[in-house]
Amino acid sequence: MRTLTTLPQIHSWLPKRPQNAHKGSFGRVLVVAGSRRMCGAGLLCAQSALTAGAGLVYWALPKSMQPAFAAALPEVITLPLPENTSGEIDESAWELLPEICEQFSPSLAVVGPGMGPSPLLPILLENLSLPLLVDADALNALARQPGWHRTWPHERPAIFTPHPGEMARLLNGAPALSETARQEQVQKLAELTQGVCLLKGAGTLIAASQALFENTTGGPALAKGGSGDVLAGLIAGLWAQLGSAEGFSLQTALQAAVCGVYVHGLAGDLASRSLSPYSVLARDLVAHLPLALKQLEEDA
Repeated sequence: MRTLTTLPQIHSWLPKRPQNAHKGSFGRVLVVAGSRRMCGAGLLCAQSALTAGAGLVYWALPKSMQPAFAAALPEVITLPLPENTSGEIDESAWELLPEICEQFSPSLAVVGPGMGPSPLLPILLENLSLPLLVDADALNALARQPGWHRTWPHERPAIFTPHPGEMARLLNGAPALSETARQEQVQKLAELTQGVCLLKGAGTLIAASQALFENTTGGPALAKGGSGDVLAGLIAGLWAQLGSAEGFSLQTALQAAVCGVYVHGLAGDLASRSLSPYSVLARDLVAHLPLALKQLEEDA
């Protein structure tokens, strides 16, 4: 049975911000994202994770992009990785990532936004031991591996964020055309992965174990490129805080996902009112995240 999200519940699940906290208190997010063709995805994701309250954000990106994006987002620590001739992160980058993880101690990783068919993706998904948020091209990389769910490590906390097309590919089926089919698909993916799974769209669904939530914020302003990248970073930023305080578990992953989807939708609603539902860009969602979080505090 699905539960509709409510403001009091979201407020109670949001991470707390103690007065005596420091940046280490709020977690470290590693974003592995971007390619020459889709360079903005990582920027939106990393910026959103910081805006959500993560203490530190590291962005591993193709080395040719690093100078420009280090200047564009000075609050993020950019980590240049080798790239192939198509401008995607090369598989040889895996040789550097264990050292990066040892040096910076990230709490979790977001993998996939804007990476295209990067040959690094299958290696990351199989070998990276951090709690994972699996998004965008990382979902497509999984779908290209027949029977991928049989070897997925259930002990590794994970959040999966597919839209209807990605969900269909992951389940080797067709996009859901009814609300019943949507619920069945998201619950099936949660069962296969033993993780937290979204099915994005109007009334985004969030499933984990026996829990099923339907989001009650958002609208057509969110139906635009880059919106999902913002959502991935937002959920990761919230999970970094919740996990650092309470442990990286299925429960904190579920809280982060439910809260992130709600805040993301609320930011879209606020941006739609101040701009128009036609004109909201993904960067406007990031700009309205502080207002959404503030409204949650004031209205609770």
